[in-house]
Amino acid sequence: MDIKEKIEDLVEKITKDDELKEMFEKEPIKAVEKVLGVDLPDDVVEKVIDGVKAKLTADSFSKVAGALKKLF
Repeated sequence: MDIKEKIEDLVEKITKDDELKEMFEKEPIKAVEKVLGVDLPDDVVEKVIDGVKAKLTADSFSKVAGALKKLF
């Protein structure tokens, strides 16, 4: 399993689906397993969740930074 690829796929799906985004915020393990359609070992799920959270945070920061650049 390519974890990086799965993280990218999850981020794309989560950002496009408000219900899934809410589920990820409340119960990230369930959300990840729902999207992937498999029950993963806890250590793998935790790595994926950490990667998704990091990517979502980075994407949000990039959008804010882009908006701020337009102001100056």
